[in-house]
Amino acid sequence: MRGKRQGTIEVADERVDGPHGPVPIRRYRPAGPDAGPGSPTLVWVHGGGFFRGDLELPESDAVARTLADRGVPVVTVDYRLGPLPGLPWVGRSGPRGRRRAPHARDEIVAVLEHLHDSAPAGLLLGGASAGACLAATAVAVTPPLQGLVLAYGFFHARIPRDRAVQRLVRGHRRITHAPLLLDLSSRGYAGPARGSTFPAAEHLGAFPRTLFVDADRDVMRASGERFATELAGAGVDVERHVLPGSRHAFLNRPGTADSDAALALVTAWAARPVR
Repeated sequence: MRGKRQGTIEVADERVDGPHGPVPIRRYRPAGPDAGPGSPTLVWVHGGGFFRGDLELPESDAVARTLADRGVPVVTVDYRLGPLPGLPWVGRSGPRGRRRAPHARDEIVAVLEHLHDSAPAGLLLGGASAGACLAATAVAVTPPLQGLVLAYGFFHARIPRDRAVQRLVRGHRRITHAPLLLDLSSRGYAGPARGSTFPAAEHLGAFPRTLFVDADRDVMRASGERFATELAGAGVDVERHVLPGSRHAFLNRPGTADSDAALALVTAWAARPVR
């Protein structure tokens, strides 16, 4: 589909051939005479617990628009969603029916392979929450990357327990993000393909430079902290920020101070040359 000019960016919907059928993507490009190939293209993966979300989610669309407006080309991926927790038989029919792992990861990898030769400055990969987990898991089977961006993600089949962090969580997430429920949900999505759902220790040394932007009042912060430590121990260039007072999914609330701060960090980090 032809790109449509929207202010300072161009937006276009396309489809990429994937191993399980066509994968919808959306391209966001800086527009205008000053738009050049200087920044790597960020392939961005929304969150939603593996079972919800699409290209219209603010965590996908608003993030991509903001970054593209700041000069970072972005491609968002409408990856195959997993089954509803506890209801694995619902929504399985049709060409984009729900599937367990590794369908989503496979589709993200297909998009990266499709874009590899058309991104002159290289590719970055990133995601938020479950999208961060998918991005981290895809690294082992992707073309070479310029870097990885992980926002308030979880990276372990069993969420590390940190009671001090759990006490900071407020509202419905005290229940929906209880570590035991998160573990059960992840297990339901992974099914027998757990090895393709969470990053494996033997692959950590091959990770590119990685930026973590975590939420303060978020039980998943414990998983982000542990994973950052694991990557650093494997010799990976790691930069990690925890936004004070922030809650999970702050990128789904565009225009807030937490969202703006996180996107400023991503913009600055993406512009740095790879060491």
